[in-house]
Amino acid sequence: MSEDTNRRVAVVTGGSGGIGREVAARLAAAGTSVVVNYAGNAERAKEVVEEITAAGGTAAAIGADVADEQAVVRLFEEAERLFGGVDVVVHAAARMDLAPLVDFDLATLDEMLRINIRGTFVIDRQAARKIRPGGSILNFSSSVLGRMLPNYTGYAASKGAVEAMTFILASELRGRDISVNAIAPGPTATPMFFEGKDEEAIARFAHAAPLDRLGTPADIAEAVVFLTSPAGHWINGQTIRANGGMN
Repeated sequence: MSEDTNRRVAVVTGGSGGIGREVAARLAAAGTSVVVNYAGNAERAKEVVEEITAAGGTAAAIGADVADEQAVVRLFEEAERLFGGVDVVVHAAARMDLAPLVDFDLATLDEMLRINIRGTFVIDRQAARKIRPGGSILNFSSSVLGRMLPNYTGYAASKGAVEAMTFILASELRGRDISVNAIAPGPTATPMFFEGKDEEAIARFAHAAPLDRLGTPADIAEAVVFLTSPAGHWINGQTIRANGGMN
């Protein structure tokens, strides 16, 4: 695979499933070369790449644990080798474990914080070192912040840390012409959202927004494409709540 200097290059973590998969496809459709990062399911990442290339896009799958510093260094080095550089990083990889605070297993909490907080720190640090001027970093928060939802204490705490890192990193990159934002989806129809929820709970979430439905991965992906494009570059240091109006 050779460098095409006319294409922007995006690294999408968690790009093999859920929202990340749709983000990778939409970025590729917009003319961006996409690195589909995955943690464990190489076959599913390969499917995403095949779908993108079949549609005329350019993509490659690269495995890396987002919380492993050396693995992330190799991820970016391989992206540069394949495509000549990196312009956009969309950090969609995350873990969601739910339980009341008093019952939350601390080993589970540690692993979730490792992925959601340390993973964001490691990815953002390497992105800040590698992204070319005019590029964008986009982290994933969640609209559960600011809502008193039982069982979400650990997850919401991890996403609060993501928003803090996003806001401060945008300031630290002053003068680099790199935007740093977070997107905070509301309830979105993905396997991670449906896991462990009964029909009543799903319906309750679907009716929480005035638009009266769950979000879709495509809803979120369209916002991601805009925020990481030149058209959205003036938006910086912000969290965009893509949730259909849910308060």
